[in-house]
Amino acid sequence: MANHANTEPVPAGEIPKPNVGWIWKTFFVLVGITALEFVFVFLMDPGTLRNSIFIVLTIFKAFFIVAEFMHLKHEVKALIWTILIPMALLVWLLIALVSEGTYGGQAIQNAFN
Repeated sequence: MANHANTEPVPAGEIPKPNVGWIWKTFFVLVGITALEFVFVFLMDPGTLRNSIFIVLTIFKAFFIVAEFMHLKHEVKALIWTILIPMALLVWLLIALVSEGTYGGQAIQNAFN
């Protein structure tokens, strides 16, 4: 059962009291990460470092959302690795394709100059 589930016994006929503490904790963590993203995006000069920081924070926020709201952090480790490894390989593929694509575009452009 999830850690945020209310485990107190409920008398028959009564509605259990909602346990919203974990929702507020999650809300404030996501607000903090989003505020940090805004600080980096609006205060740093445009460039690779700013974009890298922004992408890393966005991926961290996505992992946190998946862990909390899709209850992935309560699953067995094998399932977590089954999801994370293909995603990491897809990110690597995307980076490789973008870098190779820009190289190919530059090679074609230099060939016609």
